[in-house]
Amino acid sequence: MTATLRCAIVGTGAVAHLHARAVGAHPRAELVAVTDLSRTTAEEFAARWATRAPGPAVYDTLDELLAAESPDVVLVCTPPAAHRAQTLAAFAAGAHVVVEKPPAPSLDELDDMRAAADAAGRRLAVVFQQRTGTAAAHVRALLRSGALGRPLLAVCQTLWYRDEEYFAVPWRGRWETEGGGTTLGHGIHQLDLLCFLLGDWSAVQGRLWRLDRETQTEDASTATVTFASGVVAQVVTSAVSPRQTSSLRIDAQRATVTVDHLYGHGHENWRVTPAPGYEDESDAWDLPAVEERSDHAPLLRDVFDALLSGEPLPPTADEPARSLELVAAIYASAAADGAVVTPADLARHPTHRAGFASPVTDMRDVR
Repeated sequence: MTATLRCAIVGTGAVAHLHARAVGAHPRAELVAVTDLSRTTAEEFAARWATRAPGPAVYDTLDELLAAESPDVVLVCTPPAAHRAQTLAAFAAGAHVVVEKPPAPSLDELDDMRAAADAAGRRLAVVFQQRTGTAAAHVRALLRSGALGRPLLAVCQTLWYRDEEYFAVPWRGRWETEGGGTTLGHGIHQLDLLCFLLGDWSAVQGRLWRLDRETQTEDASTATVTFASGVVAQVVTSAVSPRQTSSLRIDAQRATVTVDHLYGHGHENWRVTPAPGYEDESDAWDLPAVEERSDHAPLLRDVFDALLSGEPLPPTADEPARSLELVAAIYASAAADGAVVTPADLARHPTHRAGFASPVTDMRDVR
């Protein structure tokens, strides 16, 4: 077994600080190198996260970093358009990869990344931190055990606010660089948590909307998703909602489960409300006495533990395609004027495996 995982970060923007913090918190992981398009940014980042002299080495390119450092794990924290090339380079150098969401801007590119992992005998872990935390694990167990009865109906809302300045960043809001709009960039978190709790989806009908922002992609979307278990879910995703919230509601036969938060959740954000007649059973549904909040830290901790022990990736970091396929289906349905899209349709889809560019209904000039 490797004594310590030598970790490298590519891309030193805001989310990379969460990765560096998680690396620093693990007793058998060490940040040895970073790279970014801006050397100044990378140097400032390396100085911020240096735990001992001389601190993480800084490189101008990922190729230079991989050749010089031979890291065990590469943490990819760049915009989605760069993920495939950077991930393939890391696998070719013998490293495992942890990639930020969305793992790729297309299903074809994600297929390439998964194939490269298999060929190299390395692991591809995806960061969907909303899956983590003791509350999410507890609710997932309740739903899967049947303790709450059969899940029936769900509501999934990602109502966020991003102003014009946010979309002024050159790579944002464009199909060729960001891959998609708020559905891919924002809503995928709650959609991923929804799938983590309910399992495989079976059909999607979706629409894309441009309500207020100057963006090529959508700033809002709506969808109806059915699951293999029979659950029907209504999904709303927005980047134009001043009172921000991220929320799920799942109505089962014996109880309603809700989580209302913004960018992370703890026990205080979850509630299990018994149906009439099931109040006496609700004590058995209480959340665990010991709390761990959702965060990058527990996800990366469990990934590192799995890599060190040779065990499979934890469920909080596996299945990189599940929620991306659901997002792809929403875009594919919108491109077909809201037609039903199934997993079988998506598997052989003529356009939306290669990219998510789709017609957006522009409502800005409607009076």
